[in-house]
Amino acid sequence: MHPVLFHIGPFTLHTYGVFVAMAFLSAIGLALKEARRVGEDTNKILDLCFYVLIAAIVGSRVLYVFINWQVFRQDPVEIIRIWHGGLVFYGGFIAACLTAVWYTRKEGLFSWKTADILAPSVAFGQFVGRIGCFFAGCCYGKPCELPWAITFTHPDSLAPKGMPLHPTQIYSSVNGLVIFVVLVSLKRVKAFEGQLFWMYVLLYGVSRSIIEIFRGDERGMLVDGLFSTSQFIGVLMAAVALVMMIVLRARDVRGQL
Repeated sequence: MHPVLFHIGPFTLHTYGVFVAMAFLSAIGLALKEARRVGEDTNKILDLCFYVLIAAIVGSRVLYVFINWQVFRQDPVEIIRIWHGGLVFYGGFIAACLTAVWYTRKEGLFSWKTADILAPSVAFGQFVGRIGCFFAGCCYGKPCELPWAITFTHPDSLAPKGMPLHPTQIYSSVNGLVIFVVLVSLKRVKAFEGQLFWMYVLLYGVSRSIIEIFRGDERGMLVDGLFSTSQFIGVLMAAVALVMMIVLRARDVRGQL
């Protein structure tokens, strides 16, 4: 793959960073389009996206550093080199959700409606952003002999070189696209506010836990090595999503009686 697009003197443009930027921009564009469709204040949604963006980057990096602290304690400067990979989605997701709760309450937005506006955009952003992981070689898979296995050869790739691996970055990218399509389809028959958001949490939690089985990079293990950190969080979040959808649906039914 091509971790670096080009060099201009001391400046290096990393492919990973370009795709992460494209992911955020495309997600924001979709969120604003949806906000206009449902009659929400686009200026407030744009401001929310800015705060969520910062929180997501910081939160995802903080969790990655926490999981791999033994590595970073040897070279603390590496903490700021996010172009080398190393953003744990659930760290950013949790930080972004907390930030969104704070902002929606401050601005008087209806939280679940706003969450439904953003949910498909997050899935689409993952579709785009994971392509950057593929180019960088981070989030790589375990060795395999499948016909679609990928062998990384670029010297700057973060993945092991010269061996066929599960293209888990592509699995994750396609997974984001599939979830996006499901959520967009669900908009037409949505039964209650918050349904799209919690359906995203459920679908991503389950699918991410499955994809983690094929991951080969070091990402922290919990419960005596039974789960990776993201897998453990994903299972918990999926369970919470199921409960929340039942609760919100029941509340909506009671409100209609």
